[in-house]
Amino acid sequence: MRWLLVFLLACLVFSGLQGWLRKVGLGRLPGDFSFRLGGREWYVPLASSLVLSLLAMLIGLVI
Repeated sequence: MRWLLVFLLACLVFSGLQGWLRKVGLGRLPGDFSFRLGGREWYVPLASSLVLSLLAMLIGLVI
């Protein structure tokens, strides 16, 4: 349950920072999806969430 909450929170953060993250290179990985539905663009960053989670895990192990 906790991982689902963390994943949903990461999706919300990615959606808010979408423009800046695309300039950095995240959000264009081969597992990130964006689509239009109801006149709005939706963004589902599966691969970027995985990369950032692994990075956070590595930082947590080092510290």
